Amino acid sequence: MTSTGTNKVKVAIIGSGNIGTDLMIKVLRNSEYLEMGAMVGIDPASDGLARASRLGVPTTADGVEGLIAMAGFDEIEIVFDATSAKAHIANDARLRPLGKRLIDLTPAAIGPYVVPAVNADDHLDAPNVNMVTCGGQATIPIVAAVARVVPVAYAEIVASIASKSAGPGTRANIDEFTETTSQAIVSVGGARRGKAIIILNPAEPPLVMRDTVFCLVNAPDPGMHDEIRRSVEKMVADVAAYVPGYRLKQQVQIAEIPADQPIETLLADPHRPTHQVSVFLEVEGAAHYLPAYAGNLDIMTSAGLQVAERIAALNGVSR
Repeated sequence: MTSTGTNKVKVAIIGSGNIGTDLMIKVLRNSEYLEMGAMVGIDPASDGLARASRLGVPTTADGVEGLIAMAGFDEIEIVFDATSAKAHIANDARLRPLGKRLIDLTPAAIGPYVVPAVNADDHLDAPNVNMVTCGGQATIPIVAAVARVVPVAYAEIVASIASKSAGPGTRANIDEFTETTSQAIVSVGGARRGKAIIILNPAEPPLVMRDTVFCLVNAPDPGMHDEIRRSVEKMVADVAAYVPGYRLKQQVQIAEIPADQPIETLLADPHRPTHQVSVFLEVEGAAHYLPAYAGNLDIMTSAGLQVAERIAALNGVSR
């Protein structure tokens, strides 16, 4: 990877909706290693393309083919895809043979899952990395924090986001959201089995993103409970380093599982866990594009930006 004359790596964003526009503003305002090379959409009247144009970012409304035809395409090294799972499959097939590195913000999951606080450095050389989902970015670090203390037999996450913050791409990918997040709870979070649930909350005024994480563990030793709490608190601080609005809503709760509670259908083996760990989170957005209630956008774009910054830094781009 080479740097540009400004000593930064040029990036393009495909998808001029909520996520793509918020990400563009983060690159322009906050990035140390990246600069905007193009904003790509398919709707000439989209607010994202209009805003990009006003900010001096080259634009095209002709999708991935329009990007390839742009005069500065050869200088672009990293492409963020903020479209949909179906569209990303086509975009990846078109761009990867041209040597572009893709950061996938859809649930397509062509490349390996990346959650910066957990495995940011594991796949920096991959041609395509997947940022899981907003719910995954918020909750998988907590599952991993518990799993580094004690094996997690089962983890279940519930992500509740304001309906107003869910654009057409999010709504079209609800099934992929649950499937991709569930798989990443296991492969990245370290749980033996995982389940994900998303709620589009229609409340007015809109509420900030709330996430609940339940982990079933074998932890009869009370001293282990303190280790779990410390591990979760440290992980929350790690995520908050790049998502400032990420925080615990209340103290970590660890309760003994009643003997008559039917949990066997959740487990992959017959060994019955002794305790349930419950973690309640809140994610407030930075309000770069949408209001602060859209923490689901903020954590997704912040995670994608974090990975791109690390890729650029790894390849020798200096400040």
